[in-house]
Parts: sequence; structure tokens; C-alpha cells
Amino acid sequence: MLVNKQKGKTETSKQKKHKKAHRKQKLYSCKICDKTFSQNYSLKTHMKTHTAKKPFTCSTCGKHYPNKSYFNDHMRSHTGEKPYTCAACGKSFHRISILNAHMKIHSGERPYTCTTCGKSFVSKFHLLDHMTIHTGEKPFSCDNCGKCFRRKSNLVSHITVHTGEKPFLCETCGKSFTNKRYATIHMKTHTGEKPFSCGTCGKCFARNHNLHLHMRTHTGEKPFSCEICGKSFTQKRHLKSHIRIHTREK
Repeated sequence: MLVNKQKGKTETSKQKKHKKAHRKQKLYSCKICDKTFSQNYSLKTHMKTHTAKKPFTCSTCGKHYPNKSYFNDHMRSHTGEKPYTCAACGKSFHRISILNAHMKIHSGERPYTCTTCGKSFVSKFHLLDHMTIHTGEKPFSCDNCGKCFRRKSNLVSHITVHTGEKPFLCETCGKSFTNKRYATIHMKTHTGEKPFSCGTCGKCFARNHNLHLHMRTHTGEKPFSCEICGKSFTQKRHLKSHIRIHTREK
């Protein structure tokens, strides 16, 4: 154990190693996805995500994970445990990485920018998801009807159309839902919770997605354009309704 003489406090080797990681440049880079790390050990742990070595198996759903940390994070999705809480709004998360990304909502930090339209995002995941709007990529297809989706979660929700399954039940009113996200959003209609507020006008929303849509009323952004007449819209569903004017579809 080491002693910090300036502060007069005891500092463990683990704490010293953690601080050193912040001071260090990220010298170790993954050749597969270009992600960088400050320690070789962290790079080796990360590399397991690209290899077939996933020794930790979830007994509930059968998913496999390369290390115990990822496995523990996953298990919280079954137990409902959310140990990481936002000090600003009180919202809790099952992974610290999700909390860190969430905190950028409060700080206003959006380091990931779309090179096509200039829109910025709090995480690389959200940027990549957004980019599919421009590329039109829909890699997830339904085996039953062939319909394609941008996100895997959308495909999972769609499949319940064929199965009729609605496993997520509201304990307050008994209404059931195809996925957990819809059930969570629905619960806010009972609690009145609206944790996402507009920094411009102060209006509050139950969903972050609704806040993003609302922000376009201030920015004037209209990312969805009609290829026939060039008219633009703030939401994709408004564009779809407009196209029916040209196709005369009812």
C-alpha cells in the first residue's frame, strides 16, 4: 500500500493504477475495430469480443460472454438490478457505460458527429444507428414475411406480430406489450414521470426520443425529404403520410 504524502491519505496500488490510466495516452489499438486502450491488459480483454472464446454462459437465456464483467452486466438485465444512478436526475442503469453516455445528456456533450448532416450524438452507437437513415441499410430481416429493419430490437418487436406474444405486463392497468421498452414507456403514463426536458423552452417529455423530435421545432431541422417534390419533414411518419398524396394510396 502506498501513501500519498501531499494529501496525507492512503492510496492503494489499484487506485494509483486507475489514475495512471487517465494520464496515459491510449497506446494499444484493436486492429479489428480501431478501439484504443491505455493498457495492454484491457486490449486483450477487448479482443475476446472478436474471438469465439466466450466461457461465461447465462443460464437464463444461453447467451455467451468473453469475461465476467460483461457477464455480470448482462445478468442484471434479468434481475432488474440497476446499481449505477445518475446524480442529476436519479435515473438508474445496469451498466456504468450506459450511465456515462446518459450523463452527456445533462452536460450537453455530443462528441460523435454525422459527416452527412452534421447531427451530433452522445455515443458512437447512436451515431452508427443514425447513419443507417442516410445509407438506407436494413440488415435485420424477418424470416416469416421478409420485412427488413434497421435495428435488431425492431425485428424482435416485429416478430411478435406473427406470434401474438406480449410478455410484458403493466401491473397497474393490465395492459401487455411486445417488449420491455414499450412497457417502461407506458408505465410513465401512470407515474407522470417526464425526465427529459428541453433546454430551450423547458418542456418535458417521458421519452428521450420525443425530446429529440421536439428539438427540431427549435432548430428547424427537417431530415426527411420527399424524392418526388422535395418537401421536407421533421418526422419519418409525416413523410410517409405525405407520399400518399403522390401515390393516392389509402
